[in-house]
Amino acid sequence: MITRFAIVTLLFFFISTIFVIQSLSFHVCLPFLGKRKVTIGIMTAPMITIAILWVSQCLGAMQIRNGIVGTDNLKPYHIPILFISLAYMAVTLEITGIFQTAAVWVSNKGGSSGRKLYLYLYVLFTLISIVVGNDSLILSVTVFLARYMAGTGIHPHAWLISEFAAANTASMVLFVGNPANVIVCDNLRINHAAFTAYTVLPSVACSIACYLALMLQYRNEKHVPRKLNVSGRHLIPQDILRDPVSAIVGSIWLVTCLIVVMVLTFFHINVWKIVLSFASGKFIFDVSWDYYRYSTGKIPKLDDNKPNNVASADGPMTIELCRATSEGTQRSPTLKSFTDSPQQHEDISGNEPQQPESTVHPFLNTNLQRAPLPTPPPSATNHRASLKPRHRLSFKYKQLAAHFPTIFTALPRLPFVLVPFAFSQFILIEALEDQGWIEIFARWLVAASNKQVIPVVWLVGVSGVVLCNIAGTNIGATILLTKIIRASDFPESAARAAAVSLAVASNIGAVNLTFSASLGGLLWVAILRDEGIRIKWWKFAMWNMLPLVAMMGAGFGVVSAMMAVLY
Repeated sequence: MITRFAIVTLLFFFISTIFVIQSLSFHVCLPFLGKRKVTIGIMTAPMITIAILWVSQCLGAMQIRNGIVGTDNLKPYHIPILFISLAYMAVTLEITGIFQTAAVWVSNKGGSSGRKLYLYLYVLFTLISIVVGNDSLILSVTVFLARYMAGTGIHPHAWLISEFAAANTASMVLFVGNPANVIVCDNLRINHAAFTAYTVLPSVACSIACYLALMLQYRNEKHVPRKLNVSGRHLIPQDILRDPVSAIVGSIWLVTCLIVVMVLTFFHINVWKIVLSFASGKFIFDVSWDYYRYSTGKIPKLDDNKPNNVASADGPMTIELCRATSEGTQRSPTLKSFTDSPQQHEDISGNEPQQPESTVHPFLNTNLQRAPLPTPPPSATNHRASLKPRHRLSFKYKQLAAHFPTIFTALPRLPFVLVPFAFSQFILIEALEDQGWIEIFARWLVAASNKQVIPVVWLVGVSGVVLCNIAGTNIGATILLTKIIRASDFPESAARAAAVSLAVASNIGAVNLTFSASLGGLLWVAILRDEGIRIKWWKFAMWNMLPLVAMMGAGFGVVSAMMAVLY
């Protein structure tokens, strides 16, 4: 029976989703603090909703506990630990410049063909997403890609949409590729290696369908030019690599972690413990390696970070790129294809160029090389004693950032927003279950599908894609649907079909009508906003519609065929 508490719970669940989709900001006057800006959005809306439901007795302490500690197989606290650990290894690997190096290599292979470069970058992003996951790819590549497009003068939207779609399509291959995959595996009891076996074919089908849809959508020369203005020579990929030692160690470490996870999954060992151990080992290596480089002068000390030697500290490739991209500088034909823009012109004076901040090459100016090291004022040593406590703390922070650049660059970029958001979604779904909504939705699913495999595939898949928009990102949608599937009492064939279909839906569902269909979408649009690229939500929805429909048809079609063969 539906009670007034059940109606209020469902109503506030969707109200919180509205604020996740579109945050609301306003100013309030607070005693002693004055006028302050308050934002109700992804961080605050779910927690405010939980507080309101608790006060109104729509949920209790038990639901809050279950939403954090977990019930049965699903332990919510595993998910933030797992993905922040994996994101740390991916981000610190990206800081070495390895992804930029791969992109340069791909650009060289693409030559003067814009269509070929578009395909090669799409394949590159797909392969990276398989290894590091969608959120880690977005954190690692989006800034670089935006600045690369700006540096080459290419309209960026088609390329950025391609990156976003590739990230969320390939992330279904490994269970660590997306938080939703872990929820599906744990809540529906799917072995992690078996998960990959089930999702690899739908992933390939979705990737191909998505690329074809993107090429059809962006067939205009404005988006993907057929011919690029490139010179005969190419950049050397190895010269872009910032830290070869860290790149080699980080790559081996991450791949080893994934292999160990896949092997130990057969022994029923908690995956988060394995990934956290590897992330801790990588943290120790980063601290030790930064300390060694700082002590031996391989990275500049704070007092040495003068404007006239920053480039020289970065190595000969940086000097060449800075010289090539400086305004009013004679161009090297080697770099012409990567640096020319309508605002730049050549200078035949032959004078040594000065590097303005606004013209730094896109491969370099990505804020990913090291933590910023502001130039200390003259007589900083004598002035240090007179600094106020806040200034002293700031100066100490700058010293530590100079000493350990990898740590101080990586930590601020980790998706810590996942922690409160994931817990709040688990708690809200627990409230819905306590009020009887999960049982009601399960009865609807059983009645609509009649427990038949093919109808289950399409009903769960399409519902998952739609709910990504209105159920608190793909994480909230996956939590909700896994509970509905478990409550539906399906036979083994239908239950497995529902699980695989949901895995596909929760990944491609990020490529949807709203940015908030996934945390990756919110991260992606925030990064682009910081880079001065603003994409309206309706344009995002319009550009995603054709690829999404193509992926749904290909992905759920392949799942249906697989289930027909298996059962």
